[in-house]
Amino acid sequence: RGRSAGTPGAVALPQVPLGAHAHEEEPMANPDYHGFSDEPDVDVLNMRTAFFTGISVAIVLGSVFLHYMPDYGLQQWARREAEIQILERERRGLPLLDSNYYDPARLTLPPPE
Repeated sequence: RGRSAGTPGAVALPQVPLGAHAHEEEPMANPDYHGFSDEPDVDVLNMRTAFFTGISVAIVLGSVFLHYMPDYGLQQWARREAEIQILERERRGLPLLDSNYYDPARLTLPPPE
């Protein structure tokens, strides 16, 4: 039932010596080939240039991106605003913290009825 209709052994597999790989027919001329050029010296120079430039660009642009990210939580703004409020209260001679958020003299309250 589960057999194919073809004759057994119809597909011939290439015979490879034990320990060798089928895709390695001939040894490479440059075993340190990086894929940038056929000449070994130019290949190494181009590889080093590409990696140096790529890593340098990633570090520099990554640092610039992180430095100029917006203040999403408004933490820096809140700090600056608090420092302004503290300086203003010190200039006026008021305490830094007060039990009343609003000035009770300026509030209009409903009659006690």
